[in-house]
Amino acid sequence: MERLTIPARDGWQGKAEAVGFGFHEMYGEPYWLDDVYYRFTMKEIEERIEAPTQVLHEMCRDLVAEVVESEALMTRLAIPPQQFDTVRQSFRSGDGSLYGRFDLAYDGQGPAKLLEYNADTPTGVFEAAYFQYDWLVDQVALGRLPESADQFNLIQESLVAAFATYPADRIFHFAAITASDEDRGTAAYLMDCAVQAGHRTALIDMHSIGVDAAGRYVDPMDRTIDRCFKLYPWEDMMREPYARHLATAGTQWVEPPWKAVMSNKGILPLLWERHPGHPNLVPAFFESDPGVAALSNSVRKPFHSREGENIEIRENGLKAEATDGDYGAGPTVIQAFTPLFEAAGQFAVLGTWIVGDLACGLGIREDRSRITCNLSRFVPHAILD
Repeated sequence: MERLTIPARDGWQGKAEAVGFGFHEMYGEPYWLDDVYYRFTMKEIEERIEAPTQVLHEMCRDLVAEVVESEALMTRLAIPPQQFDTVRQSFRSGDGSLYGRFDLAYDGQGPAKLLEYNADTPTGVFEAAYFQYDWLVDQVALGRLPESADQFNLIQESLVAAFATYPADRIFHFAAITASDEDRGTAAYLMDCAVQAGHRTALIDMHSIGVDAAGRYVDPMDRTIDRCFKLYPWEDMMREPYARHLATAGTQWVEPPWKAVMSNKGILPLLWERHPGHPNLVPAFFESDPGVAALSNSVRKPFHSREGENIEIRENGLKAEATDGDYGAGPTVIQAFTPLFEAAGQFAVLGTWIVGDLACGLGIREDRSRITCNLSRFVPHAILD
């Protein structure tokens, strides 16, 4: 693993905006970097990144199967008791998963380590699946990368294949906070993948979902929402006023309710309890666990924190780095501190993608901080042997 520079493509900003990637810059800061990339070897990708991602996903699936059958474990993960049956039945019924993204620490030498699993509402999929591949094709055509250059990137074809497993017999709604450029862009990209799989689609704002007299969810045109991808966290949906209809409305949600377990950072100490010493796991504990006292360097994370909010790094028991946010009041986990790959003053986190149940791609975010946040930059990668 190396961080290398390369000339940026002329006019790449126009290319980005032409395909709906208007958020390549956010709040005056670059989000996409066109003039650097991370280099890997094929063996490194296959053995140190792809294979561990698959193993971690299977461990998480096994854990979900255990948690949904245990009210004590669901309580431990702060899932609302009134939604226990909703979560349990969605897993028992075999409701399928569309996608998820692991965040991994990998220093280019030792095994990749699980930081967290963004298994419910991961963003960055358009950048990883489409725009970085577009970057690779262009840089090869410009002669700056060899013809043999490759990427760990089967994300788009995997998404189209996954959408094809749903019957194209009704409107496939896509719900997101449409005021957010990133969320709207992510939903629009996934809609395009669904259209390629033969679906009729409709984009709606998450807050425009209604309930009709029969207790069914409806869109602003009073069409029944029979199947819906929602870019909205389950922990929030389960606390919305309309949540009392989740078990009876008949809507097939993508992601399914059992993802409320898999996307919860409380799975980190549960995984460590079940697989102590696993090379791809980091020691992790609930805040009240006695094992916390043995960690001189640690990271505190709320169960439901997103975009790096309310994360705190402690070194020798003292706060070294922290972020603000909206998740400070919730339950937390404590992980042992794990170093990230560092080059040119940047710290990189590897985001490995799961579609269905298969590892299929890689996207990288970097920041000057050791905490990856909403505005951390996306950097493409290339496989060069």
